[in-house]
Amino acid sequence: MKEKESSDLKEFMKKPKIIVSFVIVILILVIFFQNTQVVSFRIFFWKISMSQIILIPLTMIIGLVLGYVIGKLTGNRHKRGIVE
Repeated sequence: MKEKESSDLKEFMKKPKIIVSFVIVILILVIFFQNTQVVSFRIFFWKISMSQIILIPLTMIIGLVLGYVIGKLTGNRHKRGIVE
């Protein structure tokens, strides 16, 4: 049984993408769980209070979506040759 476990571990260690991805996920989780305090911020007339563990991923997702949409909107012009 130990021989099989050691061979599985050796196979796992041969895949650097999986190892790097695993380390990055662990680091992100550590950052999220260290930022559990409640923060307040104002958007125009609203005052919003929420935990940083929710705020950080929320802003990351909003940024990714906005970047994707803006990239699609401006990228289509360049593909069609309509550069201003």
